[in-house]
Amino acid sequence: MTESSHRTAVRIRPADGAGPAPAGPALRVVHEPDGIDLAAAERAAGQFLTALGISTASESLRGTPGRMARAYAELFSPRPFDLTTFPNDEGYDELVLARRIPVRSVCEHHLLPFVGTAHVGYLPGGRILGLSKLARVVEHFSCRPQVQERLTKQVADWLQTHLEPKGVGVVIEAEHSCMTLRGVQATGSSTMTSTLLGLLRTDARSRSEFLALTGTGSAS
Repeated sequence: MTESSHRTAVRIRPADGAGPAPAGPALRVVHEPDGIDLAAAERAAGQFLTALGISTASESLRGTPGRMARAYAELFSPRPFDLTTFPNDEGYDELVLARRIPVRSVCEHHLLPFVGTAHVGYLPGGRILGLSKLARVVEHFSCRPQVQERLTKQVADWLQTHLEPKGVGVVIEAEHSCMTLRGVQATGSSTMTSTLLGLLRTDARSRSEFLALTGTGSAS
């Protein structure tokens, strides 16, 4: 599945009701796949299992193709959300960090899951972000066939573009079942990736603080 089949739309959402407009436009973030055909996916799943010598004739396996189709459709369908931001009235200029955000994605090379945690932080500019939205952005880019390196950079680049902070940092640590359950079978191994932008990349003190708070580096 290519990147073009997973488009991200960001739309200005009108203010609800007749009250005054918010200080900044609310952005509605939606996932726009080219289309999901569950019936075709179920037929293909049944053919896939049969080709591997697994009969779906028994009562316990009869519904498996449909469950497979619905499960992957869920894995590839992030929930829409509003990117709510607020004026940074107090001029807060220190790090904002959400740690241990759950990550659940699927390796695009084997279509096997990888799971772990993400640490996402930023140095505010003119606006601050609703804290839950950091987890929403991680989910948005996780719900598609992925590689961890791209996922890490997509989250950081997207926040840099839409929030315009002074710096962004993203660290993801995940265990890949394509590595632990097959092939080398390196049980217990994990992969760590990072993307640092702005001051979190260029300023040594800010970078050190971010890495120390995520538990991936030292403040010294």
